[in-house]
Amino acid sequence: MIQEQYAKLPVTVRRAIELVGIYYLFAIILVGKDIIMPLLMAFFLAIMLLPVFRFFHRKKLPEVFSILLTLLLLIIVMAALVWFFSAQISSLVNDFPVIKQNVTAHLNSISAWISSKTNYTTAKQVQIINEQSDKLMNYAGGMVSGAFGSITSVFVFVALLPIYIFLMLFYRNLLLRFVFLWFPKQSHEKVEEAVRESQTIIKSYLVGLAIQITYITVLLGGILFFIGIKHAILIGVIFAFLNLIPYIGALIGNIIGVLLTLTSSQEIWPIFAVLGTIAFVQFLDNNILMPRIVGSKVKINALATIVGVIVAGAVAGVSGMFLSLPVIAVMKIIFDRTDNMKQWGVLLGDERPAHSPLAFPILRSKSKEVQEQLEVQNKIEPTNENEEAGKKTDESNKTDNDDKKL
Repeated sequence: MIQEQYAKLPVTVRRAIELVGIYYLFAIILVGKDIIMPLLMAFFLAIMLLPVFRFFHRKKLPEVFSILLTLLLLIIVMAALVWFFSAQISSLVNDFPVIKQNVTAHLNSISAWISSKTNYTTAKQVQIINEQSDKLMNYAGGMVSGAFGSITSVFVFVALLPIYIFLMLFYRNLLLRFVFLWFPKQSHEKVEEAVRESQTIIKSYLVGLAIQITYITVLLGGILFFIGIKHAILIGVIFAFLNLIPYIGALIGNIIGVLLTLTSSQEIWPIFAVLGTIAFVQFLDNNILMPRIVGSKVKINALATIVGVIVAGAVAGVSGMFLSLPVIAVMKIIFDRTDNMKQWGVLLGDERPAHSPLAFPILRSKSKEVQEQLEVQNKIEPTNENEEAGKKTDESNKTDNDDKKL
């Protein structure tokens, strides 16, 4: 009834309502990001850990104990990552005298080059550096105070995650009931389809990212170590994690890799070796490995990805940048199944028509047939394949004691 009344409104009014809704959505996220982001991260991790929980629960373990075991495995993995980073950073700190010597050599080379190309002598360069030192120290002081605030928020973020994950796994059926009660009965079929597909996409995406981090670390770190680059494993790990941020993360990873190489060597060839190895690993990742691991159930176009990452970073910080792609994928799934929002799903997707809608009026249609043809043309797997996975999930759920209770 509400959808019919909404459809009768003028197009300009409907679009205005949608834009106002988007504005208030971003306003809410901006104001409540310290609450929303841990919840969102916990939601995605809970979905990724759901198969692990079901495995323990099928072994006739109590529900609470199964959730605690699942969380314990997650904590062990996170602790191993923290230990690894601590060991690598400790190794970097131990090399500080050598790093200082290498940086000094590079600075002297840059100073000599500037002196040969301009009228700025070494003395003038030192004077300029001294004049800017006070400004730099003030800026650094502000950065340090901000860093302490960020560290505090990170600790709060990490402390809340296990609690949220536990509660989401424990109350998963209650939350699903809430979702269905939010919509009228005639929409439940579409809601069920969207829930199943979102669950499948999120699990495959996050598990794929975990695999991606592993093989990028092994490939990049291993090749650089074989070449003889110092701190090769650290470069590999940093790039693997930053690569989770679409497009922007890879650029930052290249810069950090070059900086770490400069501090560990006085020669130039290691820089080209690092950049060439990163380019090779990225080629394998983007064209061979990642498409086979994650698949192509939902494709987000590059424009929507870049804008989404930048907007998410501006609104919610680094955590928003990491979560931007799965959030956009879930939004596309929802938009594709909502008659009044299909145009937004088209905007986010990668179902690019081969011809202009100006010349082919059929491409202006929202029909399912047109959408399926575009998915075939762009080699996007049919989304209805997820129904089989959903049915298998239901069969496993029937063994859960809590699912039998009303």
